[in-house]
Amino acid sequence: MMFAWVGKILRVDLTRGKIAVEPLNLQLAREYIGARGLAAKILFDEVSPNIDALSPENKLIFASGPLTGTFAPSVGRYDVVCKSPLNGVIAASNSGGSFGPELKYAGYDMIIFEGKADAPVYLWIKDDQVELRDAGALWGKNVPDTTELLRAETDEEAKVACIGPAGEKLSRIASIMNEMGRAAGRSGVGAVMGSKNLKAIAVVGTGSVKIGDKETFDAAQKDASQKIKAHPVGGAGLKAYGTDVLVNILNSVGSLPTNNFHDGYFPTADKVGGETLAKKNLLRPRGCFSCVIECGRATKVTNPKFAGEGEGPEYETAWGFGPDCGIDNLDAVIKANFLCNDLGLDTISAATTIACAMDLYEHGIITLKDTGGIPINFGNVDIMVELVTMMAYREGFGDKMADGSYRLAEAYGHPEYSMSVKKQEMPAYDPRGVQGIGLHYATNNRGGCHVRGYTISVEVLGNPIKMDQHTIEGKPELVITFQNLTAALDSTGACLFTTFGIGADELAALLSGATGIHYSTEDFIAAGERIWNLERIWNLKVGMSGQDDMLPERLIKEPILTGPSKGEVSHLNEMLPKYYDLRGWDEKGVPTPEKLAALHLA
Repeated sequence: MMFAWVGKILRVDLTRGKIAVEPLNLQLAREYIGARGLAAKILFDEVSPNIDALSPENKLIFASGPLTGTFAPSVGRYDVVCKSPLNGVIAASNSGGSFGPELKYAGYDMIIFEGKADAPVYLWIKDDQVELRDAGALWGKNVPDTTELLRAETDEEAKVACIGPAGEKLSRIASIMNEMGRAAGRSGVGAVMGSKNLKAIAVVGTGSVKIGDKETFDAAQKDASQKIKAHPVGGAGLKAYGTDVLVNILNSVGSLPTNNFHDGYFPTADKVGGETLAKKNLLRPRGCFSCVIECGRATKVTNPKFAGEGEGPEYETAWGFGPDCGIDNLDAVIKANFLCNDLGLDTISAATTIACAMDLYEHGIITLKDTGGIPINFGNVDIMVELVTMMAYREGFGDKMADGSYRLAEAYGHPEYSMSVKKQEMPAYDPRGVQGIGLHYATNNRGGCHVRGYTISVEVLGNPIKMDQHTIEGKPELVITFQNLTAALDSTGACLFTTFGIGADELAALLSGATGIHYSTEDFIAAGERIWNLERIWNLKVGMSGQDDMLPERLIKEPILTGPSKGEVSHLNEMLPKYYDLRGWDEKGVPTPEKLAALHLA
């Protein structure tokens, strides 16, 4: 057995053009694991919560985990951490593909970008060779062109993470794209990259990831792979239909948000579901590095009006540009997805901002005079697709939409039309029909988001057990369990979908083998709880409070209109006090001194 954590951090001062290499702080790595957790700790220690997210004082951290780049199953993830320009809280946007592993093979666990370059630059990494280069010729280019030009200039094998026009234009819903089809999508991290005049990172690594305890790791890797492959979702289900299979599943239980969350059921949802996608548009499944699941979709549209080829859509994208906008045209949905990938927009926030605009338009709050003559009504397929490009380039009415639905609705005096939590748009699960996910949305440290506490696994899919989606009993406990587990999982570099087959026991064993440090299951979950509370403290310092742990009023007061969950509303207010108590927080949602001491945060 050996101690494997000998990683390095690249610190890049864009203002001065200086690059330094630092050793990984092994004690912090032990407590915060890596990726999301360790990067959050560094941001917490080094960045004032009071800075403007788009100022040079913000730091942009690309961070892999200790499992990233190993040959454990589905461990191709990395996180981008910064202060979010969308809502001011701590952002940690997670992406897959091969960029994270390539960074590890070059010898780096993390890159910390500081300051702002005078002119557009990109970072070129080839093992120990690291340099900032002029990106003037790349500025204004879309993601595919940027990627191909950089590969031609550096190395055809380079893995590229970059922003598109949306990031350059400082859209607060801009993503960072890697390998053209994978996205660190949420919280506006692309705008922070654009604010620093940083166009891209290109990396080639020729090294490997050292394993601390090979015998333990090999056994854990074999066990985890077998369990994931044997699971009906992690094994065959996601490969066959992708995440878009959830369209029909959520519609069948009456929790598919429709027309900007006015309803929870869409009669023609199957037209944009995974089964239809597989029949009409699928070229082949696609997986990230070391993936045994292959949920990604390589797709093609032959309809001349929306023709294209690329990656996606995932479930949230198909729902957002589909039922949430009152649309069942799959070709148009896929085209909107391709445009988001090419231009660097978060598909969830882009789609739901369009749905918000449609809602405002249909209620007469915005008019043709406001939109420049564009009729932004539900079901308008052509306008939906057109608005994506307008948002990315801040053209016309798209300029007002480019910063997300909350700022759009607020500008017209009706912020309640934004279906967001903490100003970040909610994804494709109606909290009125699935009670636990509503509690998670409300308390989530980055706002409206499903992947940090995916209670849908239990409440809808029955994995690993089935709980009644409509009851509130046991939901605070469920949400906390999922939030802590996911915080730890994200920090390892493993994919969330590995939990369709494995859990904390197997993840702790993989982490122990990879690092050479023994993690019990309890150690692993405790690290997740520590990370969750650290993020919470950051948000409190920013100015968030328990009053922000809230869902849009519509979901509390207006019941679902049709379908299997007709009549349901969210019972968030009944669940929240117990959640706080179980968390060891006071009645205002502030972690108590005793809880902080127990987690080594005091």
